Formats: sequence, C-alpha cells, structure tokens
Amino acid sequence: MKNLTLAILCFLGCTNDYGIVAGGSTEYIYVTETVTETETVEVEVEIPVYIEVEVPVYIDTGTDDPGLIWVDSFTQPNTVDGIDILWVIDTSGSMHRFDAQLLLGIETMLTALPPTSWRLAMMSNDPTKSVLESQFPLVPGDDILDAEAMYSSMSRGGMEEGFDAIYEYIVTNPYSSTWMRPDAGLLVVFVSDEQEQSNDHFSDLPDFISWYGTQRGGSVFIASIINRDASESLCDYPPSPIDVGTRYMDATAAFGGNVIDICADDWSSGVADAAASIEPHESWRLTHTAVPESVRVFMNGVVQDPGMSTWSYSATDNTVYFNTIPPGSTLVEIGYRYYESSDSGS
Repeated sequence: MKNLTLAILCFLGCTNDYGIVAGGSTEYIYVTETVTETETVEVEVEIPVYIEVEVPVYIDTGTDDPGLIWVDSFTQPNTVDGIDILWVIDTSGSMHRFDAQLLLGIETMLTALPPTSWRLAMMSNDPTKSVLESQFPLVPGDDILDAEAMYSSMSRGGMEEGFDAIYEYIVTNPYSSTWMRPDAGLLVVFVSDEQEQSNDHFSDLPDFISWYGTQRGGSVFIASIINRDASESLCDYPPSPIDVGTRYMDATAAFGGNVIDICADDWSSGVADAAASIEPHESWRLTHTAVPESVRVFMNGVVQDPGMSTWSYSATDNTVYFNTIPPGSTLVEIGYRYYESSDSGS
C-alpha cells in the first residue's frame, strides 16, 4: 500500500458524522494531610481524567467500520511523437531456457503497439557488444519472423551490465543516431536472470536514474523482466540473492514501470502493460473494489471535483474515467476505501 497524504486521509475519513465516547485516564496528585503538629503524611489520590474521542459513523454502511484505505497512483505519460524501444537482453548461456517466453513477449509487444510511429531494436546487455550493434530496427509491418531474425543475428557477450549497455548504444554507437529520434519517447526493456553489474558509467544507481531521466525531455519508460526475491519468485528453484535484479527493479520503480518475473510462464500480460504505459491514460481500473462514495481523485496533490467536471467512477467495471485527460507529467492519485470481504480485485 502506498503512502497517503493527509488530504487523502481527511477526504476518506473526516467528512462523516461522528459519535462521541469517553475514554478513561488517570493522573495522580499528592495531598498533604497534617497528622500532628510535628508530622505530615503525603497521601496519593486518584483524579480521573476523561478524554472525548471521535468515532466516525460511515454513512454508506451505517457502521463504525471504515474498511481499508488504498491509493492507486500513476504519472501521466507525456504525449510524444512516436516511441523508440530498446530490448536490452542478457545473452549469457543461462538465458537460453527463456527463449520461448522472450519471443512470445516481443510478439505481444509488436501487436500491442500503436499501428504507426514506433521502432524497436534488440541488443546485448554487454556494453562491448551493444556499442557495435548495427541492426536496422523493427518497424510497423514487421512480425515475429522478423523479430526472430533480429534475435538470431544479435551480438552476444558475457557481461551483465544493462545500464552501461544502453549508454554505450545511445551515446557512443554511431549507428543509433541513424534511426533513433530525439523527439520520440524512449522505452527500455531489460531482460536478465542476474543482477545488474555496471561498473563503468553507472556503478551508482542514482547516476543511471539521473542520466536516463534527462533523455527525450523526460519522456522515458522502463520495464524489467528479472529474477525477483526468493519470497516472491515464481521459479521452481528460487534464485540466489546475488541473482535477484534489485538494481533493475529500483530503476524501473523510479520511472513507474512494470516488473515481470522472469520465471513466469507467460510474459505477455506484463509486456502488453509496458507497451500501454507509453500512451496517456484516459481511465484507470482500481486495484480493489471501491466503496463508490469514498472515491477521491487528486492531481499533483489537488483534489478534483467528481461527476462530469474532470472524472467519474463506474462501479460496473470499478474504473475511474477521466472526462478531461490529465496533462503529461501529472501525478494522479486515486484514494478510496474497500472491504476485504467484498473485494474481487481488478
């Protein structure tokens, strides 16, 4: 669950009718009692103190059970003139077992992308290979056979340095400038069963996040297909801690991207979400089944009027629809209450 702002808490819990109950507390004072002219005794006396406590009564249920509070959030993508896509793929020997999922994931992306204005290239996460890569990208009209041909022809290396690899391709490799467009958005999909190990340009993760965030005027996106921690992994044999892709996950989180477990049988859903992430959101399906009267929408921390002005909520599909599409770079937060007993998820 994400952190809540005071504003969201107030709108979800402070606007209802309240009842008052008393809570007991005790303070102590000392009373001096004269026993004789020459002796005094201090006697401890209890003084009850009562504190009024507000207990909310929720109009939509008629009870004092508020349910649980949740906030869905996203940053609205900037409108861009097309999208350039780089699949940065671990080409070490252990990755061959994922070839089927990889190609299915790429095919899913090809069909999920807009019909025009995208270009897609694959390269090794070994920077000594990505700096030399010179394959013409896939473009609208290409299919999975074209993708398989590119994958088969891709240079392969043993280094696990995805961050340095895209730097070398974008900045150092002259071929990238023949097809990559400075006015297009940029989506990078990292695929690896090992930890990210860059030690040249980006040994420090914040340096990569800072550099990547300045590309394309900030219209940049990341998705990662990696090993998750053993407690969350879908692998038959959970990965060693040294192979968990925490650096990839942290970079992906910094840009609000999708993380897919590399051991998932099918990457298609996550890859489709990654493709959709480059398009501005006109609606947002909620994670939990919301109490309709509790839904509140904030844009950059400012509450938005419900109804026909900027947004509306549909209980039929548990979705918030934006009558006015939020501008690019807007932080949208949707806060609401829900009950576990009636929650079917999204």
